[in-house]
Amino acid sequence: MNYPFHSIENRWQNFWEENKTFSTTEDITKEKLFILDMWPYPSGAGLHVGHPEGYTATDIYCRYLRLIGKNILHPMGWDAFGLPAERYAMQTNIHPSITTAENINTFRRQIKSLGLSYDWDREVSSADPSYFKWTQWIFLEIYNSWFDPRDQKGKYINTLVSEFETYGTSKLSTFTKKSFNATEWKNKSEIEKQEILNDFRLAFISEVPVNWCEALGTVLANEEVPEWQEKGYTVVKKPMRQWMMRITAYSNRLLEDLKLLDWPVSTLDQQKNWIGKSEGAHIKFQIENSSDSIEVFSTRPDTIFGATFIVLSPEHPLVLKLTSSVKKSEVEKYILSSSLKSDLERGTEKIKSGVFIGNHAINPATKNKIEIWIANYVLINYGTGAIMGVPGHDERDNLFAEQYKLPIVKVVEGGENENAFEGEGINCNSENKEVSLNGLQTKEAKVKIISWLEKNKIGKSSITFKLRDWVFSRQRYWGEPIPIINLENGLRVTVPLEQLPLTLPNLKKFQPSGTTDSPLILAEDWVNVVDQKTGLKGKRETNTMPQWAGSCWYYLRYLDPKNENTFCDKEKMKYWMPVDLYVGGSEHAVLHLLYSRFWHKILFDLNHVNTSEPFMKLRHQGIILGEDSSKMSKSRGNVVNPDEVVNKYGADSLRLFEMFMGPLEDSKPWNTHGVEGVFRFLNRVWRLFMNDDGTLNSKLSDSFSDNEFERVHHFTIKKITEDIEALRFNTAISQLMIYVNEIMKLEQFPKKHLKEFLVLVNPFAPHIAEELWELIGNKESITKATWPKFDSSKIIQTEVEIIIQVNGKIRGRINVEFNSSEEFLKSTALSQENVKQYLTDKKIIKEIVVKNKLVNFVIK
Repeated sequence: MNYPFHSIENRWQNFWEENKTFSTTEDITKEKLFILDMWPYPSGAGLHVGHPEGYTATDIYCRYLRLIGKNILHPMGWDAFGLPAERYAMQTNIHPSITTAENINTFRRQIKSLGLSYDWDREVSSADPSYFKWTQWIFLEIYNSWFDPRDQKGKYINTLVSEFETYGTSKLSTFTKKSFNATEWKNKSEIEKQEILNDFRLAFISEVPVNWCEALGTVLANEEVPEWQEKGYTVVKKPMRQWMMRITAYSNRLLEDLKLLDWPVSTLDQQKNWIGKSEGAHIKFQIENSSDSIEVFSTRPDTIFGATFIVLSPEHPLVLKLTSSVKKSEVEKYILSSSLKSDLERGTEKIKSGVFIGNHAINPATKNKIEIWIANYVLINYGTGAIMGVPGHDERDNLFAEQYKLPIVKVVEGGENENAFEGEGINCNSENKEVSLNGLQTKEAKVKIISWLEKNKIGKSSITFKLRDWVFSRQRYWGEPIPIINLENGLRVTVPLEQLPLTLPNLKKFQPSGTTDSPLILAEDWVNVVDQKTGLKGKRETNTMPQWAGSCWYYLRYLDPKNENTFCDKEKMKYWMPVDLYVGGSEHAVLHLLYSRFWHKILFDLNHVNTSEPFMKLRHQGIILGEDSSKMSKSRGNVVNPDEVVNKYGADSLRLFEMFMGPLEDSKPWNTHGVEGVFRFLNRVWRLFMNDDGTLNSKLSDSFSDNEFERVHHFTIKKITEDIEALRFNTAISQLMIYVNEIMKLEQFPKKHLKEFLVLVNPFAPHIAEELWELIGNKESITKATWPKFDSSKIIQTEVEIIIQVNGKIRGRINVEFNSSEEFLKSTALSQENVKQYLTDKKIIKEIVVKNKLVNFVIK
């Protein structure tokens, strides 16, 4: 009979839950491992079969680690402040908390149905006030901090205030353009001091161009824009006053500390590219007949003699100021059209567009008058939002120059690209009365031109980063309220810790406010407050935090989820941190991981956490595609619901198949027939132990001696152990299948070996393993078992079967001593009667010997 997976799986899932089998406590006598899945956003559609892939992988690993005696923390929670929930609320007027709770219940039920060994006592949700109280507290810690560039470390803002009160800016003059002494600081108004400190705080307010969606009534992150544009929403670039996170202060540490991490190379490269460290020079180009200047950053200051135009981003603050009256209308139209395009679209457009603003700058090296343009391919978020156009040595500049008939001057010789040679070479056409770069190699030319720029106060050597500060505001209802009050006198004050969590008010409608404010602006009783300290009237901050906020630190709350006095007990943190293995989608390779690392480093600097990095080892699971080999989606109709698979074949079948499909990190298409194959394998496992009438298989034996199977058994233990530790689950499952094939050849099934086999099966198919473990007489759950050890001496192969072929067709088999010589194999093969008949009257033209595998005679 087929094994009764329905009753088995329900029974053992209930057992694990009732007995809290996977609950974890701190046990300093055991080595700990913190294994973390990226927490899911619980959508209304529930899980599809792609979601459990990573969860199953970590579950196999955790079950194995427990069996070898490790103390494992394996928690699950919910990224619950999602824009889709708010969008649904806009359409239905159902509170997002209601739909989110329903979605969480669906996800939790589905996850539990797969037998995943999470510690559910540690479950957290970012939308739970007991959780986001500490998200708000962390925000205030960041707000009340600054980054000291001298020590490359975050510190509390009161240390900066103390320094200003004693020294003014004298000790920070290298790092700030502001200048005042201690007396001048003390004489400044509270508003003036607030604005100065705003320029140093790690959480601050600034006016920046953002992705604004009028229909959604909120700012979107760059990576969210394509998703909502695909749904038909219009997103425009718009300057707005926003809360920001000064992640750029940590650029160098975020980059350098990547060396500490065991992450996929591709992910490390993406983080490096996103941070984008560049060495070069900032250079000032004076505006013709004006005191204004345009500052550019260039990694190739040695090409300044080839700069024949300036290009500004359409959002650059000087654009409208420098635009001539004749060009004003054309420039404004271009700015508007640019605002409708994403940064990605602007950066990848093949045909470069732009508008001359009717003004000129002076090239400081050539003294030539050069035109100032605005163009899509220059982004305000990168560099200074302005570039010097060097069309002889930059491909994009070259395309732009050819499009608009701008001068092209070659100033570096070398390379084969006649249009725009971008490599290093020998400078030419690069001299004026004060400096000559002609004949110099690029490296020498850079040093010499930077020295000249600095001597003439035209520029200076600089290191810049592509990374931009994090836009932290969202004009949404469903998010963590920012605990800041804006007083009527212009000052900002923080909500006291004892008043946290600051919860959301109930609204009757969730539609956008009709302004650039969030819907919270309509909750007047919530917005309007009186400050207890000063008695002044004030308004609460109506922007909410982005969905990323709760995701930045959730791994820490898992350590101490019910603590009401702090976000995490330090002793628990000392035991569990850092995360030993983090598994999730590669789509989070940059932003979530970068933001989490940033918050963690601030908390580390402020002595709240004990490690400088949160996630030491990271792995990505690949995407499980639909059976049509395209991404699963409702619109394509190719989504496979795991509930259907579990109902038809069982959770163990789904788990095994998802791991058997291929390497964990690869993308692979779903195949229902493949599930059937794995289901048949589990039935074979069942029949090793059980008869059709439900009694134990009579072939099970306590006495056994078969040296060849003994070798297979110990080799299987070795291989599966090594494969699990390397997360090679597909090859481990293949070995389990080989094992069953081999044992089926025996007249008797060794009970001792099969007991160890069940322990090997348990991480992959825990339900069937638990059931059979009990049926063969074990009193305790298999989770209390010990992982089997292999005997290396028994893996040494003494005999091997050799296939004999004639012209590639099998004509015989022989058993010989392992590692027999080629001559022995050939002579023994030639002596076989069945082989001889195929060689009679034939000429052997080639003899192919593959050691320990085959002998092939090629004849004619």
